[in-house]
Amino acid sequence: MTTDTEFKAWRVEEQNGEYVGAEKTLSTADLPPGEVLIRVSHSSLNYKDALSASGNKGVTRSFPHTPGIDAAGEVVESATGTPSTGSPVIVTGYDLGMNTDGGFGEYIRVPAAWCVPMPAGWNARTAMIYGTAGLTAGLCVQKLLTMGAKPEQGKVAVSGASGAVGSVAVELLSKLGFDVVAISGKADHAEALKALGAKEVVGRETLAEEKKPMVKPVFANAVDTVGGGPLAELLKQILPGGSVSCCGLVSGPGLQTTVLPFILRGVNLLGVDSVEIPLAEKEAVWKKFSGEWACPKIEASARDIGRGELDGALKAFLKGESSGKIVLDHAK
Repeated sequence: MTTDTEFKAWRVEEQNGEYVGAEKTLSTADLPPGEVLIRVSHSSLNYKDALSASGNKGVTRSFPHTPGIDAAGEVVESATGTPSTGSPVIVTGYDLGMNTDGGFGEYIRVPAAWCVPMPAGWNARTAMIYGTAGLTAGLCVQKLLTMGAKPEQGKVAVSGASGAVGSVAVELLSKLGFDVVAISGKADHAEALKALGAKEVVGRETLAEEKKPMVKPVFANAVDTVGGGPLAELLKQILPGGSVSCCGLVSGPGLQTTVLPFILRGVNLLGVDSVEIPLAEKEAVWKKFSGEWACPKIEASARDIGRGELDGALKAFLKGESSGKIVLDHAK
C-alpha cells in the first residue's frame, strides 16, 4: 500500500450560511474507506455537481465536501486485485460526488464495484467528454431502440437539446439515421445543434403549457432531459405507440398530466437511471460510445477547464447558461 499522499481538490464549505468552493490541499488519509484508490486526471461537469456545490442537501448531506459525480484515472491501490493497480478506469454515479468525495479532487477512494475498465482506444479525457451525461444519453437512446424505435416511424424530439445530455442524444440519434428535432431555449445555439445533426431546431415554446389534455401528435419518439411541464406537453405530442425516455428534472420533479396519452395512444414513458444501474449495463454503453456510437462532433467541441474555473462553470449550470460538454483537467 502507498503512503499518505497530499493532493489538490476543489472543496465546498459552508461559511456563514453560504456554500463556497475553493482549492484545498488534502491527504489521501482524509478520503473515505474503500477498496480502490484512484489518481484522477479528469472529471466532467454535471447539473448534479452544481447542486452539490450550492449546498443542496438533497444531493449532499454534509460539508466540507468534494463534488464530482464523474472521474477517470489510474488505479494506484487495489485491495481486491480487480481492477488491478495501474489500470485505467471510469467511475460514474453511485454515491460518487454526492456523499463520497468525488472527481473534483485528484484522488478518490471507492468500492471496486463502482469501477468500469477504460474501453480500448479511449483515454481519461475522452471518457469524461461523455461522462454521466453521455452515459445517460446513451441509455435513453438504448431504451427507445429496445422499445422498437426506428427512423422510418417519424421525427424524434430531444428536449433540452443544448445541454450536456441533450447534445449527445442529438448527435447519436442523427448518427443512427433518425430525423432529430432539437428543442432548446437557447436560440443562439441553433446552428451548433444543426451541426450535431438536428434536422430542425425549435424553441422551448414548442412545449409551452397547453390546456387541452391532448394535441395533434408530431413526434414518433422523444428523449426528454428537462421533466416538469415540458415533459407533460411532450407526452401529448407523441404518435400512437411511441416512447419518451425521461432522464431529467431541470424544469422540476413534478409531472401533472392525464392518462390520455397512455390509454388513447399507447404512449410509453420510459424512466432512465444512470446512477444505480448494474456495472455491466454501464460498461456496455461505454463500449458502444468507444465504437459504433462514437460522437466525433461532441468530442471535438468539448471544453477543458482547470479547478480555478469550476466556480463560474457550476454557477452557469444553475442559471441555465451552460451548454455542451465541459471537462475538468486536473493538470490545467
